[in-house]
Amino acid sequence: MRAKSCTKGRALRRHGSGFTLLELLVVMVIIGLLAGYVGPKYFSQIGKSQIKTARAQLDALDKALDQYRLDTGHYPGLEQGLTALAAKPANEPKWDGPYLKKSVPVDPWGNAYVYKIPGEHGEFDLLSLGKDGQVGGTGEAADITNW
Repeated sequence: MRAKSCTKGRALRRHGSGFTLLELLVVMVIIGLLAGYVGPKYFSQIGKSQIKTARAQLDALDKALDQYRLDTGHYPGLEQGLTALAAKPANEPKWDGPYLKKSVPVDPWGNAYVYKIPGEHGEFDLLSLGKDGQVGGTGEAADITNW
């Protein structure tokens, strides 16, 4: 009886239950091809969501600035900037904020929003310079504005 169990054990060791190097290489190539196909599509979605986030934040800032104007009769000046939406300016008696639930956000790429008063396209201009942080650009690097 022992002889049979020994021969079975030897047979299992000869035909091992592991993977060969060729099988592992084939699996790695398939994973690489899938990653090459799915990766760019995934990262383009991240860029689109950052653009949507910037637009939503610009809209929230725009509404907060309008509320500030309703309370005070004017938009914050350049020296006050967007911080006047979160903290009361020293020389503003009619301020009834804060007009934002949190502090003034930065855009999804970590840059401050640009606030210009008087604006070239309206009473004030609000914009994010996009992924590249430079004026102009296309795609994810394009400026995102309130006009």
